[in-house]
Amino acid sequence: MRYFFTILILIFVAHGYAQKDSAAKSLDEVVVTVQRTSVKKVLTPYSVESVSGRNFDDFSYRTTAEALIGLNGVFVQKTNHGGGSPFLRGLTGNQVLMLVDGIRLNNSTFRYGPNQYLNTIDPYTIHKIEVAKGTGSVQYGTDALGGVINILTKEPSFSSPVGAFQTRSSVLSGRILGKFMTGNMEKTGRAEVHYSSEKFASVAGITYRNFGDLIGGDTTGRQSPSGYNEWAFDAKAKFALADNILLILAQQYLQQQHVPVYHKVILEDFLLNEFDPQKRMLSYARLNIKGNHSIFRQTEITASFQQNTEGRNSRKNGSNTLRKEKDEVNTAGFTVDVLSQFNNWWGSNSGIELYQDRVNSTRNDISISTNAAVSKRGLYPDGSGYGNYSLYSLHHFTFSRWVVDAGIRFNTFSINITDTALGKVRITPSALVYNTALMYHLSKSGHIYASYSSGFRAPNIDDMGTLGIVDFRYEIPTADLNPEKSHHFETGYKFNGPQVSATIAGYYMKLQNLITRIKVEGDTISGYPVYRKENVEKADVKGLEAQIEWDVFRQFKLSGSMAYAYGHNLTKNEPLRRIPPFNGRITGTYRNKKISAAAEWLFASKQVRLAQGDKDDNRIPKGGTPGWNVLNVYAGYRLIHFRFNIGAQNIFNKDYRAHGSGINGVGRSAWVNVVYQF
Repeated sequence: MRYFFTILILIFVAHGYAQKDSAAKSLDEVVVTVQRTSVKKVLTPYSVESVSGRNFDDFSYRTTAEALIGLNGVFVQKTNHGGGSPFLRGLTGNQVLMLVDGIRLNNSTFRYGPNQYLNTIDPYTIHKIEVAKGTGSVQYGTDALGGVINILTKEPSFSSPVGAFQTRSSVLSGRILGKFMTGNMEKTGRAEVHYSSEKFASVAGITYRNFGDLIGGDTTGRQSPSGYNEWAFDAKAKFALADNILLILAQQYLQQQHVPVYHKVILEDFLLNEFDPQKRMLSYARLNIKGNHSIFRQTEITASFQQNTEGRNSRKNGSNTLRKEKDEVNTAGFTVDVLSQFNNWWGSNSGIELYQDRVNSTRNDISISTNAAVSKRGLYPDGSGYGNYSLYSLHHFTFSRWVVDAGIRFNTFSINITDTALGKVRITPSALVYNTALMYHLSKSGHIYASYSSGFRAPNIDDMGTLGIVDFRYEIPTADLNPEKSHHFETGYKFNGPQVSATIAGYYMKLQNLITRIKVEGDTISGYPVYRKENVEKADVKGLEAQIEWDVFRQFKLSGSMAYAYGHNLTKNEPLRRIPPFNGRITGTYRNKKISAAAEWLFASKQVRLAQGDKDDNRIPKGGTPGWNVLNVYAGYRLIHFRFNIGAQNIFNKDYRAHGSGINGVGRSAWVNVVYQF
């Protein structure tokens, strides 16, 4: 905690510095996720973080999930090398909502606890990641108990008219990229092409990646098996149909092959345990219409289709049976968002969201000796349907020094399951949620705020229909569940000056009707204890987050962030499961037109506050997860057509593990990234 108090002192010192400078100005960065419309980050009465495209260039993040490591208030757990599950306000998995270009990535089979789905987004397609913490159910619906992560992919841009900034009406450009990491831990290649004209623009790319086994710190060495292969394709086209009508068509595809679950092979007597394949495909069409009427200032209509496929192969040591499972979720989506501007102090976003899932789930047990296959029930009831339908309205008011934000959403669901274990089941849960927030501008640089957000997570197919081995337990189906609910309160202070900006926030979240696994006493299947899910628990999470950025001089910046969360299960009177330890990051960055350099210190304290479920989890060391400190350095150089970036990770080769992970972090290593642009 001494680090946290250091940050607090720096914030108050910086505030005094900013108050002395009457030229203080708002942050230039604009965010769209937290209010479904463009607003300056410093003027949002909620906690919002972001990762920019420039950071993706300079730090060459290995995966989308790893790009969030060290972001203030975000903690990333890695069950396996191909995974990466972000924690927001102490929650993860299906209690955190993930979006791609505003379209739900979460579907009806997302699991409680850590998952790997964020890793199905190619980091080379990303323009920006925005994270809204503690809010999101009103803005985007179910699952946003901990918050929302919105991945915004690259947008093609139209060319300028001839004679303004150029002499050609169309421009063709592109880039070729290659990355190599020591120990054969990564080989990546990507080709990308851009086309721009006055009325049409497009971007398309293809990525191939080979990840070798992850090599840990000084006593860990190579962690085998953990490597895998991945390839991805993406395309986006933009059409100016008229001066006020824009059409966007997009296609994304990513496939990972033979992704090992390392801790199961090492700790649970598996000869083979892997995801194969892990696939995601997203297609969408978006129509953006700008109008002159105050009610219909801008209308955005999106039709989408997404397919997520998860294959799992497993075989125990000494077993003659290879189990092959596959779950495929097809999701059709349709959303309409209307931006209204009634006058200069009142604006709103209102709309509808409709999503429909179809779940297909299969399992085949194959004899190694005879190759004969026996079909059995999959992890989920095959042919399950999940409908998600909602109406919302968000309103934004500005009165002199006051900003008021308020919204409401009604969400209803239609969940249909036909299963030999459950029979025919149909439930139609619903939820009404709302939020309100207030911000007061103390000065041009200082802003205080307070907010309240109610949230919910409707039961999904994974909650109701799971039958089989999950983590270290065997789950059986449940026929009737209700939505989980949250009440989130936050207060904070934001300020920015010409050289210093900082935020500090405190929050309290009350969780009710939590769906949790209840052990069926005395029952085991295949040597695993048997569990089923019920709405039986209450919990709360409270915490503090703080960060500061100081432009020491024009090209050099120092930044620091710290986050602390305390979660308690009120029903069991024990710590809430998987709560991250106190953690943070301190970074120094230098940039000019040609050169960039950065040093990054990541740290986490030990986590010894363990629930019984944590103690039973073989991924968590007995007595808790030790604390750790890791130092990374980066550098880059730009030429006319080339960009070179290098990184050195874990300089002191420390052994460490993010709390709850099934694999240790990378040891001392280096990578080089070369980009040719034309």
